[in-house]
Amino acid sequence: MADGPLSRLITRFLKVPPEPEPPMGSPGSVRVFNAASGYYHYRLLLWAFAQVGTVIGLIVGLAFLAGGVEFMSLPIGREVAVLLEATGIGLFLVQIPLSFLMVRLDYRYRWYMITDTSLRIREGLMTVREKTMTFANIQNLSLRQGPVQRVFGISDLQVRTAGGGADVAGESKKDLAEALNMHIGYFRGVDNADEIRDLILVQMRGMRDSGLGDPDEPAPTRAVDRFSDADPAELMAAASELLAESKRLRAVLTS
Repeated sequence: MADGPLSRLITRFLKVPPEPEPPMGSPGSVRVFNAASGYYHYRLLLWAFAQVGTVIGLIVGLAFLAGGVEFMSLPIGREVAVLLEATGIGLFLVQIPLSFLMVRLDYRYRWYMITDTSLRIREGLMTVREKTMTFANIQNLSLRQGPVQRVFGISDLQVRTAGGGADVAGESKKDLAEALNMHIGYFRGVDNADEIRDLILVQMRGMRDSGLGDPDEPAPTRAVDRFSDADPAELMAAASELLAESKRLRAVLTS
């Protein structure tokens, strides 16, 4: 979906960042998913309903304004009423292409990335929201699909990490909502939610089977691994030197 001049102007004005960097993971393991075209049509339908509602509200407001001036003797002149009516109609006409482009750009600038250790979600235009989650911390995956989404063949995949269900006493509703929002991410409007869920489950199972925790922490090195490839003669020499050092230390302590 190519961006036109007005779309580029809006994204430049809003300083929408380009495609995000992939999250931490092995080179070549990055997979990028995007919202399906059905999600764009779904958002357009919601946008159309909103426009119809605005038109109805505008008609009711203009009728009340005109009727108030004519029959209710509102304390405004006829010229002022006409000016308010023209302003309302003008603002409505101006917002139509702008709100349409916002729907289009919200669909265009939406990124879902998965590697072998973590995932990254970025969405939003006015407020850009980006979340990175490691598979070691993910606790729950769930699919959500409303009746209208079912018509368009799309669904949302919810990803919840550790701490997402905590309820801390004394916290305000705003703080709890922000804390919950940090622990929940959505693959919104995808038509392959099952595939994405299974991919995440495979990566999670692979990490847990290998005994890995947080991928930021290096795996512990065992002593057996350090000496498994050493030459036996070198090991004997090191053991003899250690024994001699122990005898000298004992003699010093005894004296």
